[in-house]
Amino acid sequence: MDQIEFFEIPSPCKRVCETDKQGYCITCYRSREERFNWLTLSDSQKQEVLRLCKQRALRRRYLVLQQQRQPQLNQITSQFDLNF
Repeated sequence: MDQIEFFEIPSPCKRVCETDKQGYCITCYRSREERFNWLTLSDSQKQEVLRLCKQRALRRRYLVLQQQRQPQLNQITSQFDLNF
């Protein structure tokens, strides 16, 4: 059962429309289809899109952290002779 929304669900748009390799906006994390159809989506559909956007944002932050840590790990492991 859907909860009644008293206020309009605002668009997460930040007015910087650039997409990454996967086709998601780099600032709001919506797909092209989600951006173009936002005004026609029901409130429950908008909430689902926002939930997906949060997941995408967390995934991107995780990947960025992994990329930042990789050079440090390479530097640490290069100090040890791992060839047995």
